[in-house]
Amino acid sequence: MEIAAPSPGSATSNHPRPVIALVDDDRNILTTVSIGLQSEGFDTRLYTDGEAALAALMDNPPDLAVFDIKMPRMDGMELLRRLRAQSSLPVIFLTSKDDEADEEAGLETGADDYIAKPFSLRLLVARIRAILRRGDTHLPEGGGDNASRPAEAISRGRLTMDPARHHVTWDGRPVSLTVTEFLLLEALAARPGVIKSRNQLMDAAYQDDVFVDDRTVDSHIKRMRRKFRSVDSEFSAISTLYGAGYSFTDG
Repeated sequence: MEIAAPSPGSATSNHPRPVIALVDDDRNILTTVSIGLQSEGFDTRLYTDGEAALAALMDNPPDLAVFDIKMPRMDGMELLRRLRAQSSLPVIFLTSKDDEADEEAGLETGADDYIAKPFSLRLLVARIRAILRRGDTHLPEGGGDNASRPAEAISRGRLTMDPARHHVTWDGRPVSLTVTEFLLLEALAARPGVIKSRNQLMDAAYQDDVFVDDRTVDSHIKRMRRKFRSVDSEFSAISTLYGAGYSFTDG
């Protein structure tokens, strides 16, 4: 069910405030995180279960959603699977589960990022800003500027990318990527044949100086390859050089 979001007070702005949907069965966490995000210039919508959240996220999409994994009726993993069948809405998992397998499963399912509880509001806000910046969402004060990001279409062999529309095709067939996957592919395709280390790819996808470990990048690359192979079973344009990083081949 959706519950009313607490408000610390309204702030005036020339731009609409980005909307963050929070889905967690713990009302104390919902209230605390909601107040914190509103104080940072975001609006929030709060949901205590996955079923209610799914319908609302499709009917009136926010700019980004934050899911807990362990919830009644429909857990965060199932919520994300159903959402990804219809939408590329950016999603961050916020959960008490800190096992590596849970993190990988979340990223493989299509989460854009993953934060384990206990967490700091500062870290969550940094991750949210980083993801919204990639999607050209206007950020509240302190959120940076997207003006320097190139908007020109990229064409590399059978790959085309349109950053302005967040649109990707392979052999003319659309491939739906999350914002993180798009930024990683954009970094690789910018210089075909050049090996990009995991650190370089993290810098391209996470521009807020936020810590992300190697397996997060690996999981995004693995999922991205699977998406391309769903439209071309012989897709091999993203190569791995073990111990060094990844490269894109446009031949």
